[in-house]
Amino acid sequence: MRNIAVIPARSGSKGLKDKNIKELCGKPLLAYSVEAALKTGIFDRVHVSTDSTVYQQIAVKYGADVPFLRSSEMSSDIASTWDAMRYVLSEYQNIGEKFDTITVLQPTSPLRKDEDILGAYELFKKNSANMVSSVCEMEHSPLWSNVLPENLSMENFEDENVAFLPRQELPVYYRENGAIYMLRTEHLFTAENIYKKGSYAYIMSQEHSIDIDTALDFLIAETIMKATT
Repeated sequence: MRNIAVIPARSGSKGLKDKNIKELCGKPLLAYSVEAALKTGIFDRVHVSTDSTVYQQIAVKYGADVPFLRSSEMSSDIASTWDAMRYVLSEYQNIGEKFDTITVLQPTSPLRKDEDILGAYELFKKNSANMVSSVCEMEHSPLWSNVLPENLSMENFEDENVAFLPRQELPVYYRENGAIYMLRTEHLFTAENIYKKGSYAYIMSQEHSIDIDTALDFLIAETIMKATT
């Protein structure tokens, strides 16, 4: 089975400027995902999908394969991640390389470890899965949440059936953390909904699930990284 890991890293960022190459504890953000993928030893190619020659040079420095840049069409705000991944696979096919699986590793998950990727891969193989997506336990139960009306009244905010239950008695809810998406390439090209048949969740720790979108997220990731190294 031939496997490719893809780190999607468009240049620029509306929230945190150039976050994909922003220095985190001495290395550009995308480097952590490249290094984790390489360390697993399961990928035939570790590719950084970017529209920037600067990002390309940084990615290659840390061991990634970047034989082509992402097209302007695939770099627009309306192009989905999955459109971009199909583009990557098609471009590799044009240079004579085909893959059985594609693993998307968002560069904004720098605390995701190689053992997380290997754990997802073992789950993928064990279940002959079409897709594995990483999840983590939610920080707070959504059963204690609600929407607010315009006047901010909390009259009907709480569900009396769960409002006063101890946290331990509430069911455990999980959320996708965006760190790992592992798919059969055939499934990516043919499935109307990749989350349907043959999809499984790989559970990660909350610590490894930090997803950097804002300056605060970056500070949290930096604090955890300094405390654990």
